[in-house]
Amino acid sequence: MSRARQPPLVTGISPNEGISWTKVTIRGENLGTGPTDLIGLTICGHNCLLTAEWMSASKIVCRVGQAKNDKGDIIVTTKSGGRGTSTVSFKLLKPEKIGILDQSAVWVDEMNYYDMRTDRNKGIPPLSLRPANPLGIEIDKGRFPQKDLEALFPGMSADFTSENFSAAWYLIENHSTTSFDQLKTAVVNLKKQANKKNEGSLAYVKGGLSTFFEAQDALSAIHQKLEADGTEKVEGSMTQKLENVLNRASNTADTLFQEVLGRKDKADSTRNALNVLQRFKFLFNLPLNIERNIQKGDYDVVINDYEKAKSLFGKTEVQVFKKYYAEVETRIEALRELLLDKLLETPSTLHDQKRYIRYLSDLHAPGDPAWQCIGAQHQWILQLMHNCKESYVKEQKGKDIFLFYLCNPLLHSPMLDLDSDVRPSPIGHLGQTASLKRGSSFQSGRDDAWRHKAPQQVVFVEKLTKLVVSQLPNFWKLWISYVNGSLFSETAEKSGQMERSKKNARQRQNDFKKMIQEVMHSLVKLIRGALLPFSLREGESRQYGGWEMKSELSGQWLTHVIQTVRLSSESLTALEIPNDMLQIIQDLILDLRVRCIIVTLQHTAEDIKRLAEKEDWVVDNEGLTSLPSQFEQCIVRSLQSLKTVLDCKPGEASVFQQQRTQEDVCQLSIGIMQVFIDCLEQLSTKSDGDIDTAHLSVDVSSPDLFGSIHEDSSLSSEQRLLIALSNCRYLERHTFLNIAEHFEKHGFQGVEKITQVSMESLKELDQRLFEMYIEFKADPIVGSLEPGIYAGYFDWKDCLVPAGVRNYLKEALVNIIAVHAEVFTISKDLVPRIMSRVVEAVSEELSRLMQCVSSFSKNGALQARLEICALRDAVAIYLTPESNSSFKQALEALPQLSSGTDKKLLEELLNKFKSSMHLQLTCFQASSSAMVKT
Repeated sequence: MSRARQPPLVTGISPNEGISWTKVTIRGENLGTGPTDLIGLTICGHNCLLTAEWMSASKIVCRVGQAKNDKGDIIVTTKSGGRGTSTVSFKLLKPEKIGILDQSAVWVDEMNYYDMRTDRNKGIPPLSLRPANPLGIEIDKGRFPQKDLEALFPGMSADFTSENFSAAWYLIENHSTTSFDQLKTAVVNLKKQANKKNEGSLAYVKGGLSTFFEAQDALSAIHQKLEADGTEKVEGSMTQKLENVLNRASNTADTLFQEVLGRKDKADSTRNALNVLQRFKFLFNLPLNIERNIQKGDYDVVINDYEKAKSLFGKTEVQVFKKYYAEVETRIEALRELLLDKLLETPSTLHDQKRYIRYLSDLHAPGDPAWQCIGAQHQWILQLMHNCKESYVKEQKGKDIFLFYLCNPLLHSPMLDLDSDVRPSPIGHLGQTASLKRGSSFQSGRDDAWRHKAPQQVVFVEKLTKLVVSQLPNFWKLWISYVNGSLFSETAEKSGQMERSKKNARQRQNDFKKMIQEVMHSLVKLIRGALLPFSLREGESRQYGGWEMKSELSGQWLTHVIQTVRLSSESLTALEIPNDMLQIIQDLILDLRVRCIIVTLQHTAEDIKRLAEKEDWVVDNEGLTSLPSQFEQCIVRSLQSLKTVLDCKPGEASVFQQQRTQEDVCQLSIGIMQVFIDCLEQLSTKSDGDIDTAHLSVDVSSPDLFGSIHEDSSLSSEQRLLIALSNCRYLERHTFLNIAEHFEKHGFQGVEKITQVSMESLKELDQRLFEMYIEFKADPIVGSLEPGIYAGYFDWKDCLVPAGVRNYLKEALVNIIAVHAEVFTISKDLVPRIMSRVVEAVSEELSRLMQCVSSFSKNGALQARLEICALRDAVAIYLTPESNSSFKQALEALPQLSSGTDKKLLEELLNKFKSSMHLQLTCFQASSSAMVKT
C-alpha cells in the first residue's frame, strides 16, 4: 500500500558542523504536515526528537545530542511519509576542555570539581586544585594535530586528572621540544612533590603518637579494671576517673591548640570569602563592566549580562547580593534613559532606530519606545518641511533686497557685507552637498546654473519633495516593522513581544494614519502656498505661504513642477501607502495641471499679441505674409508644451472633468483667436505714419509680374487691407481648421464652439476690411461718373449723334483696371470678389443717374445706351445678379431704339470701343477665376 506523501528528504543543514547541543536548522522537502506528524529525528545516529521544533514542511529546528559517530546523516521520520533520506551530513566536533582557571569566551557552569581518578567529588575550591603544570618546567605546546594524537593513543587522554591519563600523550603535546636535561629537572620536581606529601603525613602521625599511646593505655587499664572487680564501686570510681582524665585532656588540648584553632578559623573564613568572591565575581564586577561596555557601545553584552544577573540574583535574599544587584539596576536604568535619548535623536537611520528599540525592549523599558520613536520621527519630518519653506522664503527676500541695492548703487545694503545674517540655510547647504556627491563637477555646475535660473518657488518644491521622498520611506518602514513585530526579533523567538506589538499597532492604526495624512497635508499646502496661494484659506496663508508673488510662474516652470510632484507621488505609491492617503496629492496635481493650462494659454495670448511687431509684410505668391503661419506655430508650440500636462498618468483624472475648467479653457482659447483677429485689424488699419519698416515684396517665383510693387515703395493703407483680406481668407479656409484639429488632438472640449465663435469674428473682420477697401476704391470711381457725364454742359435732351464712348467712361474703366492690377498683384484669389463689388457700385450709380434723367432725345438715348452697354460688356466677367439688375434698370430707363439704323450704329460704335480699348480690357478677359458672390 503506497503512502499518501513522499518520504522526507533533507537537503540542507545549517550549521553543518558543531559540538553537542549545537542548535541547527534542517531544511528539505516533505518534513511532515505538523508537529504531531514528526515521529523521528536522528543526527549522527543520536535521537534528537526531544529538542526538535517543527516549523514547516521544509524547516525543522533542533539541537544536536551527544552522538558516538563524529559524522553522519540527518534522518527524518514522519507518519505520513515514513523514514526519509538525506543528501547532506553533519560533522560532530569534540568540545575543548576548559579548566576552571582558564579564560573562556562562553559561560562555564560552576560546579564541584570531579576527580576522575578516584571517581568521587572532592568538593574542594578552585584555589586548592592541583597545579596546571605538574612537572614544574616551561610548557611548549607542540604542533601535532589533535586527530593524529587521538589515533595514536586510542581511548587515552592527555589530562593528568583523567582516569585514562597517558603520560606519553601529555609529553608529546606539552613538551615535544623540551630538552633531556629539562626532563631530568621535571623528574626531580615530581620526586620532591611526592616526598613532601609523604613527609607531611609521616610528621602528622609522629606528632600524635604520644597522645595515641596514652589514650590507648588508659583505655586498656579501664578495660582490665572492669573485668577484675566488676563492682559498682569500682565502676563508679573508674567512671569518675575517666571523666577527670577526659576533662583534663580537653582543657589541656584547648590550651595547647587554642591559638592554632583560631588561626585555622580565620584562615577558613578568609578562604570562604575568597571562594565567594571567586565564585560570584560576575555579580561583583558587573557594575563596572556595565559602565565600560556602555562607553564602548557594546550594548548587546550589557543586555546579556543583565539578563544573566537577573535570572541568578533577581530574587536573592542575600543582602550583599541585593546591594550589588541594586547597583546593577541603577546602571541599567541609566542605560535605558541613554538608549531612549539616542532613539529619539534626529536624524537617525532606520537601522539604528530598530537597534535601539530592540535594546530597550530587551531591557524591559517602560512605555512603548517604538511608538515614541514613530511620533518623534513624524514631528521631525514636519519640522524639516517648515524649515525648508522658511529658509527659501528668507533667501527669496534676501535676493530681492540685493537686486534693489544693485539697481541703486548709491545706497548701502547690509546684504552686501560679509557678516550678513542672510546666508544659505542648512537645508540648502545639505542639498548642495548632496548634489556635489551625486555627480561630477560638470553636473554640479549645471545644477547651480539651473538653480540660478529657476524661480525660487520651483527650487523650493523640488527640494521639499526630495526631502519627503527621502524621509517618508524610512518612516513608513518603521511603522510596518512595528505592525508585524520585526522590530523586536527577525525570527519568531520573542512571540510575546511580537503579539504585544501587533496589539498596540492595531490600537494605534488610526493615529498613524492621521500622522501620514498630516505629512501629506503639510506637503500639499506648502506647495500650494508657493504656487497656488489663492487656493489656501485665510488662516493657512501665514503658516504655509509668505512668498512674494511678483509675477506668476510660466507654464514651462509649472510643467516642471508637475513632473516633480508626479515623480514624488510615484515614489510614495511604491511604498504601498493606501491610495486614500495619497489622494490629496492627486488633487494637487490636478489643480496644478489646470493652472498650468490656464497660465500657458494666457501667456500664449500675450505672445500672439506681440506677433504684430513681427509682421514684415513680405507677401508670397499666394498673397500671404508669415503672420498666419506664425500664429499657427505659436498655438502648436503652446499645445505641445502642454502634452505632458494633458496626458493622464495612472491614478490621475482628466483635466477637463470639471465643467468650470472646460468653460475657462474654452473662453481662453476663444480669447487667443480673438487676440489674433484684433492683431490683424490693428495691422490693417494703421496709418502710414505708424509703419516704420513695412515694405511689400512680391515672391520672385510668382509668374505674374504685372503691377508688381517694388520693394522700395511703401505700402499704402489699401495694400495693407488687401494683405489682411488675403490673410483672413487663408485663416478661414486653412489655419483655423488646422488649429481646431490640434485642439481636438490634445483633448480640448468645446472645439466646435471655439471654431464657430472664431470664424464668426474672423468673418466680421473680413467684411469690415472688405467694406473699407471697397469704400477706398469704389467711391472715387462712382463719384467721378456724374461729373464726367455732364462735363461740358452735356444735356441728354440736346446732344449730337454719338461718335463713340465718352472719356468719363474710359477714365472709369482705367480706374477699375487699376484696382484690378493692385488686387491681382497682392492676391489673384481676391480679384473676383473685389472686382464684382466695384462693378456693382459703378453699375448701381450709373443706374441711378440714368433713372434721374427726366427725358432723353433720340441721340441722347443712343449715347446713354452705348455707354451702358460698353461698360457692361467690358466687365461682363465680373457681373453679378445685383450688377446685372442695375444695368437692366439703367437700360429700361432709356427709350427703346426704334430703327435698325440706330441699332447698327450702336453695334458699330461698341465694336470700335472694344477694338480701341482691347489692350486695357485684356485683364478682364484673361481672368478665369470663379465669381464670388458678396
